[in-house]
Amino acid sequence: MTTPVTIAGKVFLIFYGLMGCAATILFFNLFLERIITLLAVVMKAVRERRIRNSGILPPGIRHDFSAYSLPGWKPSVYHVMLILGLSAITISCCASAMYSPVEGWAYLDSLYFCFVTFSTIGFGDFVSSQGAAYEYQGLYRVANFFFMLMGVCCIYSLFNVISIVIKQVLNWMLEKMSCLFCQQCNKANTFLGRRNAIRPGSRGRFSHPPDSDGPCDSDTEGRRLSGEMISMKDLAASNKVSLAIMQKQLSESANGYPRTVCGSSRHNGFSGGVGALGIMNNRLAETSNSR
Repeated sequence: MTTPVTIAGKVFLIFYGLMGCAATILFFNLFLERIITLLAVVMKAVRERRIRNSGILPPGIRHDFSAYSLPGWKPSVYHVMLILGLSAITISCCASAMYSPVEGWAYLDSLYFCFVTFSTIGFGDFVSSQGAAYEYQGLYRVANFFFMLMGVCCIYSLFNVISIVIKQVLNWMLEKMSCLFCQQCNKANTFLGRRNAIRPGSRGRFSHPPDSDGPCDSDTEGRRLSGEMISMKDLAASNKVSLAIMQKQLSESANGYPRTVCGSSRHNGFSGGVGALGIMNNRLAETSNSR
C-alpha cells in the first residue's frame, strides 16, 4: 500500500502515470493483436485440416496451409470472444486456487478478487500480499505477478471483443428501427394528399411495375414516391387521351352538338381546327355559306 507523500512525489506520479498508462494500454493492444493472430493461425489450420480430411481438396495439393487456400480468412469475433472468455475463466480459477490457501479467503471471495483485480476496478476490500510473512514468499510474489498480468491481458482483450459485439448488435438494432420507421413514413405518405391534386397511387395499364426492367422517368418516380401532384405528361399517359381529342370534345360541347362541316365550307378555307380555333372556323364557315 505504497502511496506518494511529498508534493514532488505526487507531481512525478502525475507525469509518470500519463506515460505509464499510455504504454500499458499499448501493451494490452499489442497483446490482443498477437492473440488474435495466433487464434487466426490455429483456427485456420484446424479448418483446413477438416477440409482436407473431408476430401474436398485435390490429393496432390501441398499441405502448407499458408500457401494455397482460404486467402484473407479471419476467425469469427464470437469464436475469439469464446476463447478469451474461457482463458480468463481458467486463469481466474487457477489464481483463486492459489489465493484461497495462501490468503485464507473463501474460493468465491478469491474469484471475486480476481475479477475486480483483472478488470482494474480495484475496490480495495481484498488486497493480496498484505501479510507479514508468507511461506515461499518469493515464489508467491512471482506467481501473483504472472496471474495478474495474464488475467488483465485476457480481461482487457475480452472487453474489447465484447465492445465489438455490442457495436454490431446496436448497428443491427438501428438498421431494423430505421427500416421500420421508413415503412411507417411510406405508409403515412400514401395517405397524404393535396387539394385538386391527382394522386399517382392508382396504376394504369401502361404504368411500369415495380420489378420491370424498362426505362422510367426519374421525375415521375420522384413524384410517385413523395405523393405530390403528377405532371401533365403523366396525366395524358395515364388517361391515354390526346390533347387533340380533348380540344375536339370541347368544341362539340361548346356548339351543343357534334358539328360536321359540309363540303362547300371546306372550299372556303375555314375548315379544320379543334378547340377554340375550331369554334371560330365553324362560325366563319356558317357566315360564308349564308352569304
